[in-house]
Amino acid sequence: MLSENVYIIGAGEAKYGELWDRSLRDIAVEAGLKAVENAGIRTRDLGAIYMGNSLGGGISMQEHLSALMSDHAGIASEYIPSMRIEASTASGGAAIREGFLAIKSGEYDIVMVGGAEKMTELYGSENIDITSSILDREWEAFEGATPAALAALSSRKYMKDFNVPKEILSKISVNDHMNANLNENAHFRNKITVEQAMKATLIAEPLNLMDCAPLSDGASSIVLASEEYVKKNSIEGVRIVSSAMSQGPFALHSRESVYTVEPTKLAARKALKDANMKNSDISFVEIHDSYNIYGLMALEDLGFAEKGKGKELVEEGIGLNDRLPVNPSGGLKAKGFPFGATGVGQAVEAYLQLKGKANKRQIKDAKRAMIHNMAGSGVASVVHILEVE
Repeated sequence: MLSENVYIIGAGEAKYGELWDRSLRDIAVEAGLKAVENAGIRTRDLGAIYMGNSLGGGISMQEHLSALMSDHAGIASEYIPSMRIEASTASGGAAIREGFLAIKSGEYDIVMVGGAEKMTELYGSENIDITSSILDREWEAFEGATPAALAALSSRKYMKDFNVPKEILSKISVNDHMNANLNENAHFRNKITVEQAMKATLIAEPLNLMDCAPLSDGASSIVLASEEYVKKNSIEGVRIVSSAMSQGPFALHSRESVYTVEPTKLAARKALKDANMKNSDISFVEIHDSYNIYGLMALEDLGFAEKGKGKELVEEGIGLNDRLPVNPSGGLKAKGFPFGATGVGQAVEAYLQLKGKANKRQIKDAKRAMIHNMAGSGVASVVHILEVE
């Protein structure tokens, strides 16, 4: 039976950070079991498990993570189908979309969507090499390009064409750290000033350490349920109003612009149309700011500002009490950036905010959220809109 609506009924996370004493399976299972407990269900109630993971095979040398997680959680004997969803750094968002569509189709009443990544098992040049695999290996990475280098290229062109000072980028990072200070699961909970952000160690000019998200370990999970299940069990969940995904040219040099992510524009436009909403209806947004230039570009591509005018939105204020709160979780810069977990972590934050359970970082009267998860330098984007009824 087709389900008109899909709801998040539970969420759980393992702390993001440098978890040297914990394995990939440990943090994935922790997040999953927390979500099951939070949803008030049993593992045997799950129809399927979708696990977002980007680089498990390359970093942890572990493929088929979804099956490993199920076995390590002690539920292999329940024979629940599980699938790993890989879409680079948008793996988490893509996994949510697969779970959403599975419920909508009527195939399942309840599914779990998880995301997990262990980024700290490699270091130095090894980590640079493996994380550069999210780019075009032959035409970008082989020629020396890294994710940071491509973000720097976009930054220089954007800042020159629109006369944007470096301070604008720094303010995005400062906002992330301010919010992460209130998030007990965040990788970095320290507040920073614009001056500190401006003076940090250079990574790829003009981007420095405070402009780049860290490589974090972490895992997040949510439980999705059909409208029939929610009504039958009198559950007040958070509705996923719409889900959209778009994909464009892989390599940055193949795109018409180095600072417009067309997949983000298209996914946001479709998500808003399907939800019958406009940008002004959104209470807050979680954006994919693996580099703060991507955060600024996302605010424009998602429709919250015209191209080149995102700086005005940032200057107006993007804090928890401002007109459009951005990244109440702390964003990728401060909450952390475990590649495959990121998109699911955004959904966890949206669920907590819309349920009024975000504690000290709670946004007043939050009713609708947009979450944006992007692959690599912008080859694909997933946008979800969530609402509390």
